[in-house]
Amino acid sequence: MQWEVVIGFETHVQLKTHSKIFSGSSTQFGAEPNTQASPVDLALPGVLPVMNKGAVEKAIQFGLAVGATIAPESIFARKNYFYPDLPKGYQISQFEIPVVQGGYVPCIVEKDGKAEVHQIQLTRAHLEEDAGKSLHEDYQGMTGIDLNRAGTPLLEIVTEPVMRSATEAVAYAKALHSLVMWLDICDGNMQEGSFRCDANVSVRPVGQQEFGTRCEIKNLNSFRFLEEAINYEVRRQIELIEDGGRVVQETRLYDPDKKVTRSMRSKEDSQDYRYFPDPDLPPLRISEAWINEVRKTMPELPAAMRQRFVEQYALPDYDATILTQSKGMADYYVALVETAGVSLAKTAANFMMGDVASTLNREGVDIAAIPVSAAQSGLLLQRIADGTISNKIAKEVFAGMWQAGSTDLNLADQIIDAKGLKQISDVGALEKIIDEVMAANQQSVDEFRAGKEKAFNALVGQAMKATKGKGNPAQVNELLRKKLAG
Repeated sequence: MQWEVVIGFETHVQLKTHSKIFSGSSTQFGAEPNTQASPVDLALPGVLPVMNKGAVEKAIQFGLAVGATIAPESIFARKNYFYPDLPKGYQISQFEIPVVQGGYVPCIVEKDGKAEVHQIQLTRAHLEEDAGKSLHEDYQGMTGIDLNRAGTPLLEIVTEPVMRSATEAVAYAKALHSLVMWLDICDGNMQEGSFRCDANVSVRPVGQQEFGTRCEIKNLNSFRFLEEAINYEVRRQIELIEDGGRVVQETRLYDPDKKVTRSMRSKEDSQDYRYFPDPDLPPLRISEAWINEVRKTMPELPAAMRQRFVEQYALPDYDATILTQSKGMADYYVALVETAGVSLAKTAANFMMGDVASTLNREGVDIAAIPVSAAQSGLLLQRIADGTISNKIAKEVFAGMWQAGSTDLNLADQIIDAKGLKQISDVGALEKIIDEVMAANQQSVDEFRAGKEKAFNALVGQAMKATKGKGNPAQVNELLRKKLAG
């Protein structure tokens, strides 16, 4: 039997505010336990929550960015459950009427060697407060409770169950992570819990319309663990069903050491939480004027920047999409073109998607921490354009620039001069080398003249080898063809 995977996401995005959602307590990470919990966060008798305007505006920004509807009136509710790190015995959240409704997040999915743009449909995004944190590792046989995180503002972003593979799910998670950082509404630090993913996973026979029983995998804090957890859970569910068992709806945790998911608790449904409107908080009313004020403060969005790259720099849609996957990458590209010149916009795009992206990935460095400035890279591209160095040599120069860590604007020229990497463009010198190569490779010369085009490539390779890679490739090709035709 063939199986179809069905995945939906709930992502808790910690909003980048200085204070908590209903109190003035600090949200700074890493403080001593229970030093950032006010009477409101501790749920002491007689205290009342007050809505944080900044948290609302960040929710509005997200809604505008994904093309969602911003509810003119939304309601806060009490979500009742009992955990040691939830001092009130309930969480203030939104249920029936969330602040953000609908919308889409585009992501790039690699499939069969091709990149496809998928639009992941959102159900909603709602504001809520975070719980505290239970600490198990430092207390033998006991649990410590740190309430510093209690009341931290969250935007919970929920998708429709539209994803069909772990690859697509990871692509969505990365795209969402990039978007909230682009908007500067979240710092995106997954290790500190600023961006936490819960994946709802189920399987069903191909062709069946009814969804299978889902399991929720909680608090996945890296994209690698996310992919591993989903793939394991899919295998577990399929094997369980094929062996005659049935999937039980439950919440599961991922063990990255054993690479397995394990049961945490039975999965609650909405009725288990006994939602009801919070009597201490009035409805949240958002006017069109407020929305317009927020819109004016927003950065250029990825979709608008993609279109601008296509129109202003004549880039293909694919290049523009790749370059706007993160704001850091897009900003670096714009600065790179400013130095290199608009005529080299496509060359700059290739450089970003090639040398820059591969080096960042290999070194495990974010674009924000790249040791080579856009201005330095722009001058490197100019040296390719003016024939000083070839594309191949440019890779060596860029590697040297990366290792040097210097802020000198002329770093590329310094490395080219120090290592003697300038291309040989002197016609007389190249003709002499080509004559020697042809004399030493008479068989290849004869084969080419007999119609075998591959022999030409072999001769070019020998000529470039003789120049130690410094020969101007275009000139070598042109001179060699002339001599072979003579």
